[in-house]
Amino acid sequence: MTVTEAAQALAISRSKLYQLLASGALDSIRIDGSRRIPVSALHDYIARLSTKEVAA
Repeated sequence: MTVTEAAQALAISRSKLYQLLASGALDSIRIDGSRRIPVSALHDYIARLSTKEVAA
């Protein structure tokens, strides 16, 4: 997914998505000059959030 598509999927802004990428909370890959976020990375991120909520 593109950064814009991933941000829309998570219902967050592009800048927030870039913050998640910079912090390492969300994985991405680079293909030539384009950054892509694998769908599996979104699923992993959401699963980690769900785990934190259950623990709290």
